[in-house]
Amino acid sequence: MSTATPETPWHAAYPPPRTTNPAALPRETVLQWLTEGTKLPGADFLLVDLRRTDFEGGTIRGSLNLPAQSLYPTLPTLFNLVKKAGVRDVIFYCGSSAGRGTRAAGWFADYLADKGVDESEVKSWKLEGGIKGWVAAGEQYTGLMDGFDEGVWKK
Repeated sequence: MSTATPETPWHAAYPPPRTTNPAALPRETVLQWLTEGTKLPGADFLLVDLRRTDFEGGTIRGSLNLPAQSLYPTLPTLFNLVKKAGVRDVIFYCGSSAGRGTRAAGWFADYLADKGVDESEVKSWKLEGGIKGWVAAGEQYTGLMDGFDEGVWKK
């Protein structure tokens, strides 16, 4: 794991992703998958919550917490798990999905490309708007969160 200083961000220890603008999956799509049961979390798709210290306030139901700071070195393991499980969509998110979410989705997209995996087999996404967008979208979204704490989001 990297040791960041105020001058050096944590991600500077790793190469920048070649995929700088990974595909954004609309939160409405994830909501539909979760409510209609057309796709199952952990089987058909994987939600990856990249937050570490700001994990409070809740997470989208079915998410796996893999802090962004530890993700890059674990990409081979994540890939193997996803492939063996038959997961087709991996959706990364952080607060807004503008920093960690974009970077993680880019790294995973690069890893898939390096392995020769077609997007029709496994696709790397960032969640549009991140967890903040999810919460701001209202009760139908927050109702699908584990550990939701409204007070955290009003700060």
